[in-house]
Amino acid sequence: MKLLKPKKKNDPEYIAVSPAGKKYVIRNPFSEELRINGHKQDVKIFEDKEGFTFIEFKNKKYLAEITDKSQNKYTVLLNGLSYSFTIESPISYKRRKYLEKHKQTNKLEIISAPMPGKIAELLVEENTQVKEGEAILILEAMKMQNEIITQVSGKIQKIHVKAGDSVSKDEVLMEIER
Repeated sequence: MKLLKPKKKNDPEYIAVSPAGKKYVIRNPFSEELRINGHKQDVKIFEDKEGFTFIEFKNKKYLAEITDKSQNKYTVLLNGLSYSFTIESPISYKRRKYLEKHKQTNKLEIISAPMPGKIAELLVEENTQVKEGEAILILEAMKMQNEIITQVSGKIQKIHVKAGDSVSKDEVLMEIER
């Protein structure tokens, strides 16, 4: 029988959640002993002399930039790829899961621009079936091309933009019927 070390009350714990719902429990995020899902991780975050922020993980260095922060939702650009996630306390995570379980599902998913930019390419057409995690368009922002992926499976109901259009943050790009 394995006894678990009781968690100290002063050990901060956060939960990072991807748009697809994958959960990462993070303990001691600001200490030398960072734990993700119970496993010690050797992750370092630092700035170089030019002021760029890097994340070092498994002996690899990744250029990192927070491109959007809204309440507990973050979008981070790592080596040219955009990642979105939320950071939650254990209590807010339980509350969110409870609310998700008891909400009525909306049949229409709205895909909005995560940042201002220019539509470089549409990867789907109206009435196309898409799967969760599939790239649906390329958004060029800050001279970087970002794949915008769908968080749901369904049929592209309406496309509100075309290649070459400039879009602002939170502008509706597409509607997907679940």
